[in-house]
Amino acid sequence: MRDLPGLPSRRGFLKASAATAAIAGIASHAKAEQKPEPVALTEYKPDCLKPSEWAFVMAAVARLIPSDGEGPGAIETRVPVFIDKQLAGDYGKASDWYMVGPYQPAASPLRGWQTPLNPLETYQQAIPVFDEWCKQTHGKIFAELDPATQDKALTSLQKDEMKIKPELREFFSILLANTKEGYFSDPMYGGNHGMAAWKYIGFPGARGSYKEWVGKHNVKYPLGPVSISGERG
Repeated sequence: MRDLPGLPSRRGFLKASAATAAIAGIASHAKAEQKPEPVALTEYKPDCLKPSEWAFVMAAVARLIPSDGEGPGAIETRVPVFIDKQLAGDYGKASDWYMVGPYQPAASPLRGWQTPLNPLETYQQAIPVFDEWCKQTHGKIFAELDPATQDKALTSLQKDEMKIKPELREFFSILLANTKEGYFSDPMYGGNHGMAAWKYIGFPGARGSYKEWVGKHNVKYPLGPVSISGERG
């Protein structure tokens, strides 16, 4: 993860994930696996994101979890596919959420979703606003900026320096959360291609049983991960 102010570093949240696995007796060390070959996403046809929205998501997640770190990046793990599929489904439509007002954007997150917009609508409305801000501030829309400028723009979005309208203020938090979810999700949902993120932190996935390993500490788990679908890494 790119080190934006106020956020854990990419290395930090990967190590934290590995620590969680270790506590469960699954793995004790996050070892860098050989990176998978980059997965071409040019042939993927988004289920709901428009071309400009898809271009933004591709560029944004590539900066939040870049490919130049020790482990696989968001592009290699197909995080954009996960986000598109989630937004096209019940999550994007907030199908089973309580969406009745009143809404208080300044309220604590513990009080629930504080906007009349569902996640898909949040993406649809926030991306063009942010792209226009990038164009006015940096001369180009976000996806066309160089990586260093993209990092600055994301930092501005995180800090709400553009004074985005209240119902869109949580867009950065939503984008970051969805990026992490796609990175560590079961691959049956579109992200974590080849279970690369699981391999990186030593997570076994959906194995039916590994009780013989619960009491073993500081021993590398020797078996690869398994997807809910039965796919093996």
